[in-house]
Amino acid sequence: MKGINGPLTGVQILDISTMIAAPFGATLLADLGAEVTKVELPGKGDTLRTVGPWKDTEPLRWPGLARNKKSVTLDIRSEEGKEIFKRLIAKMDVLIENFRPGTLEKWGLGYEELKKVNPKLVMVRVSGYGQTGPYREKAGFGTPCTAFSGHTSIQGYPDRPPVSPSYSLLDYITGVYVAFATVAAMYNRDVNDLDEGQIVEMGLYESIFRMLEFLIAEYDQNGKVRERSPGLAGHSSPAGTYETKDGKFVVLVCSTDSTFNRLAEAMERQDMLEDERYYTNAVRLKNDASVQEIVSEWIKGYTQKELTKKLDSFGVPVSPIYTIEDIFDDPQYKARENIVEVEHPRLGKIKVPGVVPKFSKTPGKIRHRAPDLGEHTDEILKSLIDVSDEELASLREKGVI
Repeated sequence: MKGINGPLTGVQILDISTMIAAPFGATLLADLGAEVTKVELPGKGDTLRTVGPWKDTEPLRWPGLARNKKSVTLDIRSEEGKEIFKRLIAKMDVLIENFRPGTLEKWGLGYEELKKVNPKLVMVRVSGYGQTGPYREKAGFGTPCTAFSGHTSIQGYPDRPPVSPSYSLLDYITGVYVAFATVAAMYNRDVNDLDEGQIVEMGLYESIFRMLEFLIAEYDQNGKVRERSPGLAGHSSPAGTYETKDGKFVVLVCSTDSTFNRLAEAMERQDMLEDERYYTNAVRLKNDASVQEIVSEWIKGYTQKELTKKLDSFGVPVSPIYTIEDIFDDPQYKARENIVEVEHPRLGKIKVPGVVPKFSKTPGKIRHRAPDLGEHTDEILKSLIDVSDEELASLREKGVI
């Protein structure tokens, strides 16, 4: 049945990328049914296999980031490896890579060469700074590229150094762009019945820079360089992190006047709706310190649970600040199947994020666990490109697979 494993059932993707950004994009596509074959270097594999956190010698990020993929070991730098690679490319819809610009071309595996064996190939390329420009060859990883994007400069407190995200935020955002771009390129090719694919490429920094339109317009029109802030700044008032009576914390934001109106009603401060200092978001921003004092004092009169229940009843956007322990116990996460359990060859079972988004007729699913290094080499090479047992033995002896 078409789409039984998700809306991308039948799509063939070759993933030769490493670490997080591009591989995460490939995983999102695999979750929605695409057949993703991951090519890894024999004996070494994706460097993500060596990244923490760990349990004993097992990398705990790998099961969630590499699920639904099959692993083939292949040294595409060797002559025989290049030929095997091209034979695989001939069967693919998409190639995803994140080598430094010029690397594949140096190996004789650039797009111009690959499209000779598969003119319809879509090639998705991720690098630190993109395929063009003076920084194209500069080494690019998520945290430095986050700093380059302008994002880091506005994170933290004004009297302290800027703060980088505590996890690989930029890489994961880029992975979403990778998945989006891949589907868009395939759609363009297929719906128009084109005989040629194309290259889709982006730099890591560009994915989060695209989300900073407020910074761009503000500097262009007002000449303002925004200062660091620990929360929403210059957008809404009130907004921020607030401590409750029991020493816990919530995040509350009133991004519209209608939500502030509901907050004022909940606080029994309808007088603020007539006060020229508070009656619109624009004037509240000018008097934010006063607004924050009023709201903070009111919130301190409630425990976290009491406050959340009360504000929920008034339709005010609020949430307790959750730890991962809180998340594991929360009924919403359970109802949405946001955490699921998968098999693991040595740990037995391990919990990973569920599949999103959800499709009503062609839902994605976790079809198989993350692969061990080279686990599917024989299966893929035999089934896709008819490599014989004798050839497999020879390639393995030479270290090509």
